[in-house]
Amino acid sequence: MPRGSSPKRERQYEHIKESLQERGRDEDTAEEIAARTVNKERARHGESRTASRSSLDDISSSRRGGLHSHAGPQGPTRDQLYNEARQRNIKGRSTMNKEQLAEALGR
Repeated sequence: MPRGSSPKRERQYEHIKESLQERGRDEDTAEEIAARTVNKERARHGESRTASRSSLDDISSSRRGGLHSHAGPQGPTRDQLYNEARQRNIKGRSTMNKEQLAEALGR
């Protein structure tokens, strides 16, 4: 957790981490998911200096409940695939649909 985060966010982080470990995730993965979730919530509530567009526009982590997780029935959203394609510098990504983006990313 970043320095200066509220006690509420610290408790939220620990709760998420412990829940994930109880469900069989290893400690490193649980820590990463918990940190990402809490950081997204901080961004949505204006508690962080910067926030990505997907952090602000996507449904909240608590509401989503795994709907957009990579292991979910439909997999990641088109925006999530697009952001990954942008990070990998895949050409023509702006005109691709969800299926094309997934194929370009090798999924």
